[in-house]
Amino acid sequence: MPPTIVRDPLWKNVRLDDTARALVDSAPFQRLRYVRQLGLAHLVYPGATHTRFEHALGAYHLASLAVSLLADGGFLLEVDPVEREVVRAAALLHDIGHYPFSHALEEIGAPHHEEVARPLITTGQVAGILRDAIAPDAPERIMAIVRGESISPLQGLVSGSLDLDKLDYLRRDAFMCGVPYGEIDVDRLLNAIAVVRDPDTRALTIGVAEKALSALESLLFAKYQMYRNVYWHHTVRSATAIYKRVVSDAIERGALRAGELSTFGDEGLLSELKRRAPSPLLDALVARRLHKRAVQCPAAELPPGAGEWIASDHPLVVAVENRLAAEQKLAPGSILLDYPAKTQMLGLDMPVVRRSGAVVRLTSSGLEGAIHLPALSQQLYASARWLRVFVAERIELPRNAISALAEMSAADVRARLRGDAPLLGMS
Repeated sequence: MPPTIVRDPLWKNVRLDDTARALVDSAPFQRLRYVRQLGLAHLVYPGATHTRFEHALGAYHLASLAVSLLADGGFLLEVDPVEREVVRAAALLHDIGHYPFSHALEEIGAPHHEEVARPLITTGQVAGILRDAIAPDAPERIMAIVRGESISPLQGLVSGSLDLDKLDYLRRDAFMCGVPYGEIDVDRLLNAIAVVRDPDTRALTIGVAEKALSALESLLFAKYQMYRNVYWHHTVRSATAIYKRVVSDAIERGALRAGELSTFGDEGLLSELKRRAPSPLLDALVARRLHKRAVQCPAAELPPGAGEWIASDHPLVVAVENRLAAEQKLAPGSILLDYPAKTQMLGLDMPVVRRSGAVVRLTSSGLEGAIHLPALSQQLYASARWLRVFVAERIELPRNAISALAEMSAADVRARLRGDAPLLGMS
């Protein structure tokens, strides 16, 4: 049969072979039509209503291009031919376990979306398609690539320093939001990818030609700009903080089970929350009556490690929020803390093919003759990530006291909660 052609606003024609078409038509993949790529960012950027469905198609498209270019360049002669189909399927399925409204629910302690994907890929309808069309062990091989644990030479195309996921979502998100921050020289990067011998282990792996380092720089700057202006925009984070609190409260009340979160699309979950766990916070979110900033502080101004309990220990955060609200004589949920989960602007640990043909490793120590990308990545990350306190009503909170609270360890915060003194030392 001729390939199915899907018209995509970013990459134009995306060609699906029979295997990809069967995977796309599966029920788990079709759910992605109803999961927005950028969560609640559409409350700031109205065009940001694109979904994980089209992003997955874009990642598959780039994986197909990359595999073809590698084959044309003679880089796959020592690679098992099955790996080509495995990596293309992995690119298509890498987000199949995503929760409604993107990554937010992982910040309240829900299992990572890659773990949610495991039963969807290795059992049931999707696994049957993969075993019949690719190989008996294809589901397990694909899952290892999605998790970044595969020994496949093509692992780096899906999970690595230069994965195709980034190339699609940065370009797509910028395009759909109508912002100029996601410009990346995708063509240059795709044509610079190679399969090389790792200079340390001698195993086959994905590397990049030295001539593409400037394109790698564009990838770093694009990711920084998108985090600063879109993903971690203060209004997006306010909406996300409300959403996280609404869902965690519903789970705490027994109105919703954590295990069913990944079965919903965005609107489906909101509908169930309205039916099972109605609340003023949920009403405010739906009506876009969002909390405002009372205090904010960039990570660059905090000591290393400060505030990480806010990013990683949601039950403790809820307890602190409730205590702060009570001290201000406000309803629970009126004060929300937010510190985005830790991420990397651009993790760099990959082989680089120098113009001489020598293969060297680009690591945290940088590379002679190039911008020190790893150090720059950390600096940009610290300036994009902000600790914020959002409030439903205009109140004054002491910035120094909030910073001091963030700098405390989780154990010390719990000890303060057990005492009677005001949490911020306020009268």
